[in-house]
Amino acid sequence: MRLDRLLAQEKVSRKVMKQALLKKEILVDDCPASSLAQNVDTGLQKLVFQGRQIQGYEHNYLMLHKPNGVVTASKDKKLPTVMDLLPPDIKSDQLYAVGRLDRDTTGLLLITDNGPLGFQLLHPQYHVDKTYQVKVNGPLSSDHIQQFKDGIVFLDGTLCKPAKLDILDSSPTESHASITISEGKFHQVKKMFLSVGVKVTSLKRTHFGPWNLDNNLQEGDYRPLNSEELASIRDFLRKSG
Repeated sequence: MRLDRLLAQEKVSRKVMKQALLKKEILVDDCPASSLAQNVDTGLQKLVFQGRQIQGYEHNYLMLHKPNGVVTASKDKKLPTVMDLLPPDIKSDQLYAVGRLDRDTTGLLLITDNGPLGFQLLHPQYHVDKTYQVKVNGPLSSDHIQQFKDGIVFLDGTLCKPAKLDILDSSPTESHASITISEGKFHQVKKMFLSVGVKVTSLKRTHFGPWNLDNNLQEGDYRPLNSEELASIRDFLRKSG
C-alpha cells in the first residue's frame, strides 16, 4: 500500500504527512521514508510515524501454479480465470495476478492484494528477470544463443533487450530450452522464437525475480509465500522505496 494512503487511514492530514517526511519523522524499518508514494507493508516492515508504530494493513502474497487453459484475469465471461482456482474464503476483489501468462502458458504466478507491487515488479527500471522452460518445433543452435544475447529483433522491427538462452536438447523436429528475459512485451517469448524460425509449442514460467516455482505445487494449486519468499518481497519493497 502507498505510504500516504496508509497514513490517511490513520487520519493523518496531507500537510502533516509532508512535514513529517521532510523532518524524517516517518521511518520504514528504521530508515527515513523516501516518498509518500513509497510502497509499504506493515506485515513485513516496521512503520513508525512521529514515534508511534503504525500497524496498518497486512497484505496477502500467494504463489500459484497456473494450468493450461486458464486466463490471467480477475473475471472473464467465457473462460475460467486464475482467481477461480482460489477458494471462496481467500477470494477478494483486491487480489490480482502480478503480470500475465497466456492462456496456454503454465507456471509461476504471484497473487497479491498489494496494488503497487505488480507495477514495480513489471517496471523496466527494476529489471526483474523471468525464466521460462520452452519447447519448440525445430532445431536450436549456438547461433541462436548469440542472437538472443545480442537482442532479438521482431519481424516488425521491435528490438528486445538481451536474453539468456540455454539449450537443453535439440533435434530437427523438437528442442527444449530455458530462456531468461527482463522485460514483458506482448507474447514476447513466442515472438522471439518465431523471429529465429521456430514455433513455441509449450511454455512454462519457472522463475519470477527471486521467486521460484515450487515443484510440489501441482497445476492449479496455490500456497502462501513462505518466510524466505516474503523476505524477498520485503527486500524489494526496501529497494524500490
